[in-house]
Parts: sequence; C-alpha cells; structure tokens
Amino acid sequence: MRIHIVAGGPPQLIPDLTLFDGNDVLWIGVDRGVYYVLKYNLAPTLAIGDFDSVTPEEWELIQRSTKELETYHPEKDETDMELALIWASQQNPTNIKIFGATGGRLDHFLANTFLLTKYQKPDSFSIEIIDLQNELSFFYPGQYQVKMNRDKKYISFIPLSLEVSGLSLTGFKYPLFNQNIDFASSLCISNELIQKTGTFSFEKGILMMVRSND
Repeated sequence: MRIHIVAGGPPQLIPDLTLFDGNDVLWIGVDRGVYYVLKYNLAPTLAIGDFDSVTPEEWELIQRSTKELETYHPEKDETDMELALIWASQQNPTNIKIFGATGGRLDHFLANTFLLTKYQKPDSFSIEIIDLQNELSFFYPGQYQVKMNRDKKYISFIPLSLEVSGLSLTGFKYPLFNQNIDFASSLCISNELIQKTGTFSFEKGILMMVRSND
C-alpha cells in the first residue's frame, strides 16, 4: 500500500496528482490539501488538520466528500503534517509521497523536510517530497541505485548529520570515492548522471538527495 499526503502549499507547485494514483494508493488531505485532492477527482481516505485555511464552501465540500475526518484545534503540539505522518506510518505502507509541502512559508517547508528523518523507517518504507521541480528524499548508511531522469537531471546530496562519512558516487559527472562530507557542505550540489544508472553509498550519517531541474 502506498500513501500519498497532500498539504496546502501553493497549488501551482503541485504536479498532476492523477499521475500518481493507483489501486494501492490511499490519499490523505492535510488542511486545505484535501481540497486539492478533491479538485483532481480523487477520493481522500482521510482529511486531517485544524482546517483554518479553508473557506466555508470548501469546508462543506470536505465534510461531504471525505470518508474519515479528523479535526484538531489550531493550538496543538504537532503540525497538521506531523499528525498525517503519524497516521500514515501506522498503516504499514510501502512508500509515502508528500505533495503541497513546498513553497509558501519557509518554516513549514523546513519542518516538513525534517519530519521525514523522524518518521521514515528504512527497513519498511521510505518517504519523499515531490513538487513540479523537485523530488526530495532521505537515506541512511548503505548502497543505493539511482536511475537517470531527464525531467529532473540535477542530483544534489546534502548532509543532514554533522558528517556523512565514506560517501562514494559512481556513474556521476563528478564522482567521489570514500569522501567525508561535513554538515552544510556544498560539495555535492548540482551533480548529474552520465549513464543510465549510477550508485551512491556511505557508511555513517543521514543524507538528503534532491533531484531537480531549472
């Protein structure tokens, strides 16, 4: 089962959600994100949040069209996105994709990004954030394969721990071998694959990968 979460970020950054639908997909709308799900004629399994950013007309549609509705007061310890991730991570998914989590308020974007490191479970499921221009995901020590995608040809690796040790990149325009990368380093920004498939591996730390296009 795949779970797709749609937040209430700027709609112009959200790709066509119907391209990500399937028989094994559950859709979750976060706050105004459930309205975006409904606009694509998709059926949200769950609507969750304080819904302080929807109009009365949108709220009426959400109540009428959603299978399950969880409402919260705006004054709470978790963000709406974290509440959605808590629910999603308890459903034994194989993958979680998040849309509508970029653009707009920078504090929301950063919080959404770091939440992935809290709820991703490397042995059971991965989480990624997707918009029209970017795909963002996290990795823990190991070896991984990455395939060329001409729609998002740039690949950047950003350390989220104090250090990522033993990073190696093969099949890339700028290869690396057993390199230690400090937090906030820009060494691995804007790389590209030079063959259909490349690999990256590292021994310690948390690594964020961003695939993007201009």
